[in-house]
Amino acid sequence: MRVAVLGGGAFGSALAVALAQTGPVTLWARNVDTLLETRESPRLPGIRLPDTVDITADLDQGCAADAILFSTPMQSLHGLLKGIHTDLTGKHLVACCKGIDLKALEGPATLMAHYRPEATPAILTGPSFAADIARGLPTALTLACTDQEAGARLQHRLSTPTLRLYRSKDVIGAELGGALKNVMAIACGACMGAGLGDSARAALMTRGFAEMTRLAVSMGAHSDTLAGLSGLGDLTLTCTSDLSRNYRFGYALGQGAAFDPTVTVEGAATARAAARIAQAQKLPMPIVETVAQMAKGDLTVPQAMSDLLSRPLKDE
Repeated sequence: MRVAVLGGGAFGSALAVALAQTGPVTLWARNVDTLLETRESPRLPGIRLPDTVDITADLDQGCAADAILFSTPMQSLHGLLKGIHTDLTGKHLVACCKGIDLKALEGPATLMAHYRPEATPAILTGPSFAADIARGLPTALTLACTDQEAGARLQHRLSTPTLRLYRSKDVIGAELGGALKNVMAIACGACMGAGLGDSARAALMTRGFAEMTRLAVSMGAHSDTLAGLSGLGDLTLTCTSDLSRNYRFGYALGQGAAFDPTVTVEGAATARAAARIAQAQKLPMPIVETVAQMAKGDLTVPQAMSDLLSRPLKDE
């Protein structure tokens, strides 16, 4: 199975490095000059792309592979899908981005199914940092695909000696686990940045996980999926490490500090999209709604803390 990765950022480059262990890989990026010259992504310094990784700016060449991994920001995925003019019949499209599209209010694999119905969509998600994958550190991820046969083929091709994939048929659950954990990471970062303490962070993670499960199940996911790698596993990693961009963004909010605008923070847009879905379904999602307001600058961290703590008491 020929594999291509679309996106030359940190995660796309890391996947290309890892997957090149088991076969040739094509890596597509919009600007390949630096990649071709140094064979390193600026977002992943010190990690060299192996010679078996073919670097290209030709989107048609990237889409010639049997399995096409999309490692682009969530909010630009629809534009990339629309810009592909290659026939993708029989191809496997694997989403490696995490979030909810602000316009369609859909996760990445669902978006793929709508834009490219001739292909088989899947999603690769779970607790992982690009540097860990690129350096060959042990990592376990969820590969979700409704087509069991296609999922099995992808599982075997995309697994490596240090990258272990667990298969699932629950695409919605895997999508929403990966998307919503970024929202909770912003909340936890803000909590720690404001000096509210580890106990408050633990409470946010726990109640945030309840919100993640509530929304996912309402959209057709299985609760067990949220308790796995793509939900609880990713939540644990992202809410406790300053390697997480979403956590760092929240931390800056908590300190009242500026944050690098060139860094993609998927959780900010996802919070707004998830809040819209929750409101339409009349689901209580106070943490999600609070993060959406904080990310837009409509609510300060002290105000958010006061609002959350003053909610009516209830059973767990």
